[in-house]
Amino acid sequence: MSTREAPTARPSLRERRRAVAVDEIVSAAESHIVEEGPHALSLRAVARSLGMTVQALYHYFPSRDDLVTALITKAYDDLADAVQAATESAPDEPDLPGMIVAAEGYRRWAIDNPERFQLLYGAPLRHYHAPVDGPTTEANRRMSAVFERELFRGFTQEQLAAADVRLLSPEFLGHLARLSPPADETSPGETSPDEASPGDGALPPAATALMLSVWGYVHGMVVLEVFGHTGFLGVHQSELYRMAMRNLYEDVRRRIPAPTP
Repeated sequence: MSTREAPTARPSLRERRRAVAVDEIVSAAESHIVEEGPHALSLRAVARSLGMTVQALYHYFPSRDDLVTALITKAYDDLADAVQAATESAPDEPDLPGMIVAAEGYRRWAIDNPERFQLLYGAPLRHYHAPVDGPTTEANRRMSAVFERELFRGFTQEQLAAADVRLLSPEFLGHLARLSPPADETSPGETSPDEASPGDGALPPAATALMLSVWGYVHGMVVLEVFGHTGFLGVHQSELYRMAMRNLYEDVRRRIPAPTP
């Protein structure tokens, strides 16, 4: 049997036109959020800015929630792209760890896109419920995978499982274990069970706890800055953020033991 993949059928003219219309609606909605804020999102205003009726807009997005889901998914994807791009560029310090570079990429995107950042992490939109395990969840996981990879780079599953989290209860660690699939469920061609594979949901409970703690610091400081609570620091906010991220990174790495001979 041939190993060649079957050629992908070209989208029809109707499908291409629909894709263009969807992109235009999402872009118009993003502009509306930037001008008015996430909580002022109005389908009527979005439709009016495009010279179309609300009924015509419903042809592409049957409800406000569908449009909000598309906006959140795109925001997460753009944020993940920014974080990934940061890790692929040369840092201003040659020895700067990738996790810190990723965190600073996260911070820059949030500062450059405060309204879209608020859509993701500000007060929830009234009556909106994201689809369970839907596109917003998948987009968020893609970004989280970058942080996990950079934070735990070079460690094995055995080392991560032995990380020092003695302050946590066995009940909590058991809860984390139930949230993640077993590491031996990797597919053929993926990372072996003996190697760390951050980002694929196979982190040991101890490493998951450390990752969640790191996420709280990374995200919390950005929220304070974007929402204007650290403005008194002026241009020094970036310097404080780097110091905090470096201390955080070094603390986590110290908690993970050296490999067993």
